[in-house]
Amino acid sequence: MTDTASKPFWKTKNMAEMSPSEWESLCDSCGKCCCIRLEDEDNGAIYITDVACKLFDPNTCRCTDYENRSKKVPDCVTLTPENVDKLHWMPKTCAYRLVAEGKDLPDHHHLISGSYDTIHQVCYSVQDSVVSEELVDEEDLGHRLVVWPGEPDIEVE
Repeated sequence: MTDTASKPFWKTKNMAEMSPSEWESLCDSCGKCCCIRLEDEDNGAIYITDVACKLFDPNTCRCTDYENRSKKVPDCVTLTPENVDKLHWMPKTCAYRLVAEGKDLPDHHHLISGSYDTIHQVCYSVQDSVVSEELVDEEDLGHRLVVWPGEPDIEVE
């Protein structure tokens, strides 16, 4: 018989059973989900840019107004236990996605390493590598496609 008390919550609870603080603590603050994505109308492929939401702080990799983000950015997607497994555009390295897929958290995740800086030290975040959407013309987004570390390669023309 395994002792679930000695295992971390993400290994013993499903996402719907997590407390709000446990749920929020899964975020690794990589910032990849705050980057603007483009969808190819012909084949549905999703491409990520180095352009971030206007509320994104590129130094901390956090939202500057998390509580009001949905009001200020109406197309901001709120991750929930009900939708996390349906959001296939989420980064492959996203802790929410990993846990939803039954995978473990990587060593650089703050819940494993004990530090929120580890993800930046291993270069798995977008820290200081993005520009605000307020500084980029929408028609230029197609020229700003990137592949972040840990994500699958894409062919950029």
